[in-house]
Amino acid sequence: MAVDTDDEFQKELIALFAQEAQQWLQQIHVALDELQQGPPADRHLKLAYTIKAGLTNLGGSAATISLHDVEQASFSGLPLVEAVENPAVPLSAAAFVAFCKQLGRIEDALARATGVAFDAEPAREEAVASTVPIQELLAALSDLDRRLAGSAAMTCRVTKAIIAQIDGMTKNGVTHCDAASLREVLALGAEAEGLYAQTMQRLGPIVADGIEKMAQEPAGQWNEASAKWKALADHAAELWLASQQVSAVEAMAFFTGLQSLLTLVRDQRIMPPAPQCKRVESKLRAMPTAVHAWMEAGRQERGAIEALLPAA
Repeated sequence: MAVDTDDEFQKELIALFAQEAQQWLQQIHVALDELQQGPPADRHLKLAYTIKAGLTNLGGSAATISLHDVEQASFSGLPLVEAVENPAVPLSAAAFVAFCKQLGRIEDALARATGVAFDAEPAREEAVASTVPIQELLAALSDLDRRLAGSAAMTCRVTKAIIAQIDGMTKNGVTHCDAASLREVLALGAEAEGLYAQTMQRLGPIVADGIEKMAQEPAGQWNEASAKWKALADHAAELWLASQQVSAVEAMAFFTGLQSLLTLVRDQRIMPPAPQCKRVESKLRAMPTAVHAWMEAGRQERGAIEALLPAA
């Protein structure tokens, strides 16, 4: 009799959870749709927080009633949120599709676990997610990290970032990683780096040309040129932000120094010597090529990570 009572109690818990899950999913869908419209920065942050909180609530509640497939699918979506929560980066079409696919996986897991149909796309057919034990994946990634440490062609930056994300998932109790979600995170990272390269290609030469021309301005005319120096400093700030968004550490350090230099010049507190201006100009002109090499190293590293995952 006690077994029957326990069984009935579990059914009641699942039914209550199904109701709450429907509400959380609805909130996530609404927030995701609004996020796609490019809201102001403060609203972007709130929407990203709503999505993250919804996924965390879903995963945590599922864990308390031992719905492990729902737990895994929910927590596997957190890295997708972290990849787009910066308000300076609009939600791309690829990121939106990745989110929708992950929500579809969550809805499928919920339907299997609760017997309740959720608002998934009616015609969508998707294979059961392929997963890999997190500790096994962490061990493989750590081994890859060690091998890359001595590589001249590839860095360890992507691997270290993925290890950090998976470590965060383990703290939430996740034991298996959704291979498809991880592939989407890797794809989003590659897309962000492509946009970064475009920004560098667009603004780098503008700043280099500006410095070349402005360095020829007589000091007595700097009052009239102040707005031009400010425009160059603003472009440098934009390049710093773009570098920060993809964790391009060396570029961030360079653009931090460049912003300071241009601000000082604008305020007429220093007059940089011609050789210094030439060095900065040359560095800027070499940046697009350096970023291309940096991206290629990241592409190879992502390929090595994908090779560790189960076949799609």
